[in-house]
Amino acid sequence: MVSSRIAQPSVAVGQEAKKLMLFDLDYRGHHAGYIQHLVTYWCDHNLPGQLDVLVSPKFTQQHSKIIDRYSSHPNLQFVSIHAQDYERLVDSAALETSFTGRIKRAFQEWNILQKYTKSLGTDHCLLMYFDTVFLRFAFGGTLPCPFSSIYFRPLFHYPSFANYTPAGREQVWQWRDRVCLAKLLSNQRLQTLFCLDPFAVAHLNQLDKRSRAVFLQDPVRIYHNSNPQSEHLRQELGIQSGRKVFLLFGALSERKGMFQVLDAIASLPPQICEQICLLLVGPIQPPEKEALQARIQDVAAAKPVQIVAHHAFISDEAIQPYFDLSDVILAPYQRHIGMSAILVRAAAAQKPVLSSDFGLMGEITRFYKLGLAVDSTVPAEIAKGLSQCVLQPTEQIGDRLKMKEFAQQNEASGFASKIFQHLMTVPTGA
Repeated sequence: MVSSRIAQPSVAVGQEAKKLMLFDLDYRGHHAGYIQHLVTYWCDHNLPGQLDVLVSPKFTQQHSKIIDRYSSHPNLQFVSIHAQDYERLVDSAALETSFTGRIKRAFQEWNILQKYTKSLGTDHCLLMYFDTVFLRFAFGGTLPCPFSSIYFRPLFHYPSFANYTPAGREQVWQWRDRVCLAKLLSNQRLQTLFCLDPFAVAHLNQLDKRSRAVFLQDPVRIYHNSNPQSEHLRQELGIQSGRKVFLLFGALSERKGMFQVLDAIASLPPQICEQICLLLVGPIQPPEKEALQARIQDVAAAKPVQIVAHHAFISDEAIQPYFDLSDVILAPYQRHIGMSAILVRAAAAQKPVLSSDFGLMGEITRFYKLGLAVDSTVPAEIAKGLSQCVLQPTEQIGDRLKMKEFAQQNEASGFASKIFQHLMTVPTGA
C-alpha cells in the first residue's frame, strides 16, 4: 500500500466532510492522466474531506512521479490493492477481444470495489471507468455507499447518428447496454452518471426520471510550447523539409487504423507521396510492431514517402510539440466506440484532423468542423483525404474558431471542477 500522511481536513462550519474514493485499476492510456487532473485540482483547491485513490500495484510502479508529487498532502492518499487481488485480475489488455474476459473482470473489479469501500469507510465512490463494471449491474450489483461513475462508450444511441449501420456484434452490444442501463438507472445509490458523449446525455435522461446523466468533457491539459522546441524535435526526428507531416499518435494498435493508412499511401501517386511524412508516435506491442515494420518497409520501398516511427511512451508534458510540428492529425480509428483525446489535442494545436466518420468521433469532427471525416475502414477513402490535405492549404481545412471552442470546452480544470462539484453536493432527497 502506498499512502500519504492522513490528517483531519479543515471543514467549513455546518459542512460534513466526505470520505471520497476514486476507483481505477487500469494504469494505461488516459487513466493516469484523469487521476492526475483530479488530484491536482483537489490539492490546489484544498477541498474539504478525505480523498482515497484506489489503484493497482502496476499504477504505483508506472506512475510513481504522480504519487510522489502529492504524497505530503494531508487529506489525500493513494491506496494500492493487495498484490493477490491484482494477480487474479484478467489482464486489461485482453478486454478488447475477450467477451468472457470482460464479464470475469467486471465481477472481479466489483468484488474489489466492495471490499475496499467497506475497509476504507468510503462515503462516496467515483468509478473512473464505468464501462469495465457495467455488466455487473445486469446481475443486481450494489455497493455499501453512494456512487457516481464516468461512462465512456455508450453505444445504444448510435442509430441516431448520420449514416450509421450496425456491424458485427454492435446490435448485441446495444441490447446489452439498454439492459444494463435499465438496471443502473433503477439503482437508488447512483448519484451522477458522467458521460463523455454529449449526444448520449439527452437519451440517458429520457430513460432516467431523476435526470442524473451529466456531460463531462474529455480533459486535456495543454502545456505551452515554444517554436524552438518543435523545431528541435523536427530535426531530432529527421523530418525532411518540404513535406507535410501527418501524425498518428498514441498507443499504436490495429484498431487505430495504422495499416489502413499505410495501404492508402501505397495507392497514392508518387507526386503526392513525395510531399508526405507519416509520423507514427507511441508504444506498440511486439507482434504488431513486427507487422508494422514489415509493412512500412514495403510501402517505403514502393513509394517516395517518408515514414518516421518513434515507438516510445510520451509523457503528458512532452506531447504537445508533436502536434505543433505536424500539419494534419490522423485519427482513422476502426469503428471506435466513444471519444478520443486526439481530437481535443488537435483542436488545441489548431491542426485539422483526418478522422474516422464513424460514431461519436465522426459526429464531433463534423459538428465542430475539426477537419475531414472519412470511412477509415476503406483505404481508398483515406487516400482521398490524404490527397486533399496535400493539395489544399491546411489552413482551409476545418474551422479554427470552432476548433478553439472545442478545445476550451475540454480543458482539464473544467473536467475536475465539474466532477467535484457533483461529488461534494448532497442530492435533493438523499
